[in-house]
Amino acid sequence: MAFTRSILSDRQEAAVQKTLQNLRAQRRNRFRILACIDGTDEAFVTVRFAARFCIQNNCDLIVLFVRPIDQGLHSGGLQVRLARQNMLEAGFEIPGVSHLKRALEILKEEGIDVTDWKTETQHRDAWGDPAGDNKIEYNSPEGRSVVLKLKTAPDVAHGILDQYELGPYNLIIMGEPSRWRGELMAFFDSGVVQTVTTMAPCSVLVARQSLDKTGFFICTDGSSRSMQAVRRSAVLAHVTGEPITLFSVADSKAGKAAAEENVANAKALLKAMKIQVAETRVAVGNAAEEIVESGSLYRIIVVTDEGRSRLQRVVRGSTATEVVRKARTSVLDVR
Repeated sequence: MAFTRSILSDRQEAAVQKTLQNLRAQRRNRFRILACIDGTDEAFVTVRFAARFCIQNNCDLIVLFVRPIDQGLHSGGLQVRLARQNMLEAGFEIPGVSHLKRALEILKEEGIDVTDWKTETQHRDAWGDPAGDNKIEYNSPEGRSVVLKLKTAPDVAHGILDQYELGPYNLIIMGEPSRWRGELMAFFDSGVVQTVTTMAPCSVLVARQSLDKTGFFICTDGSSRSMQAVRRSAVLAHVTGEPITLFSVADSKAGKAAAEENVANAKALLKAMKIQVAETRVAVGNAAEEIVESGSLYRIIVVTDEGRSRLQRVVRGSTATEVVRKARTSVLDVR
């Protein structure tokens, strides 16, 4: 009997893994956005950005609120009730539910009304917490998906990065950080936004209150990694109707010609993709400082992540993370 149960268990595990692989393969053909909220009014800008990016039917938008384990919820019947009911209509307040309701209202304000969409709810046990993980998925007749996710985790950064593994996602959107440590101090301790921006496998948009501005300010250093970032961010700008400015920085006057060549090559790449460039610009000086100063009037500054580990960032630094930290507008860190 034990041998038979072992065979069945192995088969069940194999079936589960195959299902997950098929699901992830399907999701790779879609543009998936994870918008993270923390309940503050300022953080809901992530939902507005996500709504304006999620305009095609091959887009999925997931709004995530991560709550710490337990928070005083000890009702034995809570888990069963959540498994059977829509968490927004269950008749009791769990930390985060009201914020997800507000996110749904903001999506409606932005033109994404899920009122008549097909709805599916799901509950999963997590960390021995009575509430566990809960989500509501809304699917439009055209194929778009909006998910509200209430996730339980030991800490917020852990919950967000864990959610990526359940994805995958093309873009994580987070609000402006309340603190940002230098590279050395961050090696030992960093805030939620800094941790996720440093460790996320996908691109991260750190969203500030810049929706009243226009334009993508796309930076390039001429490297192949940077050119890939130009291509990917320009597609997003083109789809959302935002004008594109290409920018490159030389560290000295002697390097200015190379910077001009960088933007010329990037413009040629986008021309081949039939994407129009509104302007090209170059500057001489410290890269992070010039990008922050020149890009402040645009809706989004786009920088290329160098792909460095935390230790490498301590030793060599990172222009991308410096821009994210110091910018006065939203910054898209492309991976």
